[in-house]
Amino acid sequence: MTRRLAQVAKKVGVSEATVSRVLNDKPGVSEATRQSVLSALDVLGYERPTQLRGERARLVGLVLPELQNPIFPAFAEVIGGALAQQGLTPVLCTQTKGGVSEADYVELLLQQQVSGVVFAGGLFAQADAPHDHYRLLAERNIPVVLINASIPDLDFPCIACDDAVAVEQSWRHLVSLGHERIGLVLGPSDHIPSRRKLAAAREAAGATGRELPEEFVERSMFALEGGQAAATRLLERGVTGIICASDPLALGAVRAARRRGLAVPRDVSVVGYDDSAFMTCTEPPLTTVRQPIEAMGRAAVDLLCTQIQGSEVPHSELLFEPELVVRGSTAQAAAR
Repeated sequence: MTRRLAQVAKKVGVSEATVSRVLNDKPGVSEATRQSVLSALDVLGYERPTQLRGERARLVGLVLPELQNPIFPAFAEVIGGALAQQGLTPVLCTQTKGGVSEADYVELLLQQQVSGVVFAGGLFAQADAPHDHYRLLAERNIPVVLINASIPDLDFPCIACDDAVAVEQSWRHLVSLGHERIGLVLGPSDHIPSRRKLAAAREAAGATGRELPEEFVERSMFALEGGQAAATRLLERGVTGIICASDPLALGAVRAARRRGLAVPRDVSVVGYDDSAFMTCTEPPLTTVRQPIEAMGRAAVDLLCTQIQGSEVPHSELLFEPELVVRGSTAQAAAR
């Protein structure tokens, strides 16, 4: 007990006597100090005293599918900073292959009595994935916010970039450059944002009096290697422009073109999605559609804090407008 008091007191910057008063639910401690002590207790892995376990910690789970794609660390930075400004401590939960699953993280977060959870990408966007852990959060009345499109029957507030507008911008850009054989590299078939992108591409093709052939649509896991394999198949079918569902997929497409002896953008134009870190430093710099990460992350935290404070928020989707950023990976289609 003495060691616990000392560690918590040191972390919060108060006396051991103050920590003892909080743990024994005694008066004479400000609410801010009380919450800081309880948060420190959670962070250090100590169980709360029985009489305090009914209260949620000032912790918020931030669950990400990976950190290799630069878009997710970018979201984590924005959301983590916004949470800290609200006096909340983010707990980063990142999935790894063969490691802790999203459902396992939810169980751990519930044990810590978190105040809420933000999911930035994850199984909520895949129709065929397990979703019981989301329903468990709903049953426990834990405030939740999802970032980017979710399956229809999950009743949580959602912040999303407008996938349809993103593809429409990309498609119009390639068409304006004279490209007629445009292919797509998307995520898995049950991935909701990819479904929206495909529907938008078909509509954009139809608006120009064309159809989007099925052989011009390839699916992949969200990784550079997957993008390379998918783009290789598209290049074999003669596409001259490729729209990708993420920047790593687009970098894979650039690599696929080079492996076939093609130059980007002289022979093939490539458009990414996200405008994640270092896309200006690639060769060539990547034309991509920018997600407004700062605005989306702050909106997600605002929605979460409103719920934590006990107020209702619309359990619907808030769409943010993307922006096409034209760089060096797109150019006029080569004459045939």
